[in-house]
Amino acid sequence: MNGASSAGRGAGGSEATKSDTGAEDCAWMESVQRGDEAAFGRLMERWERPVKSVIARLVFNAGEAEELAQETFVRVWQQREKYRAGAAFRPWVFAIAVNLARNRLRWWRKRPEVALEEWTERDGDSGSGEGGGARGLEQAERASAVRDAIAGLPADLREAIVLFEYQEMSHAEIAAAVGATPKAVETRIHRAREKLRSTLKRWE
Repeated sequence: MNGASSAGRGAGGSEATKSDTGAEDCAWMESVQRGDEAAFGRLMERWERPVKSVIARLVFNAGEAEELAQETFVRVWQQREKYRAGAAFRPWVFAIAVNLARNRLRWWRKRPEVALEEWTERDGDSGSGEGGGARGLEQAERASAVRDAIAGLPADLREAIVLFEYQEMSHAEIAAAVGATPKAVETRIHRAREKLRSTLKRWE
């Protein structure tokens, strides 16, 4: 997961920036609770893409991720009264997204006429293999290997590592999003890394 880790760690900005963003999110969400559609639009503009990215890495289907991301924000609006004023918005919205992803995967697994493996997209993330040639092919193969390794993780480990590596969420934030304790999240991330390290050993 070296590539994923370095990519994730480089995108988060300073702690001060995160704090400012969090305060702004809280203010917007409190406005949403009062029925402010403009504030809701600003939250969607900021968070729709990260939410879609996380869901895609949990369900492995771009079409489903698009639909579930939209449903996440439908739920944000419908459940706005449940948001606790002053609470961090990011783990709250990801909790909704993760639950929707879990439910969708359960639903697909209960459909005997459609194998989950057939429904899952295997064509890689857009942009894989940029640059062309042997290097581009190697990058595409590596991206595919990482995706397959993450797909092979148990759901609880996959949720934890995706939120930690790709969204730079703290153990406490992930715990709030997935309904676990911070210690359990720490253990899940450690176990996920061990499994990924073993699976991706050839790419080290």
